[in-house]
Amino acid sequence: MDDGVARDAKRLLLRYGAPIAVVEELSDDDRISYARSLIRNAPMERQTKLKQMLREGRDG
Repeated sequence: MDDGVARDAKRLLLRYGAPIAVVEELSDDDRISYARSLIRNAPMERQTKLKQMLREGRDG
């Protein structure tokens, strides 16, 4: 996987409120998966969706 994609996924997760400690624990593949799931939601819903995904420990 391209490092740029993983880096962008990390930035997106952080932008929408994921704690840095949690993001650091995720693998690059998980970060990308979470980000792809997150981007499918309306911008107003992304923070809520991200919190839900992290709580559930899956990509939505």
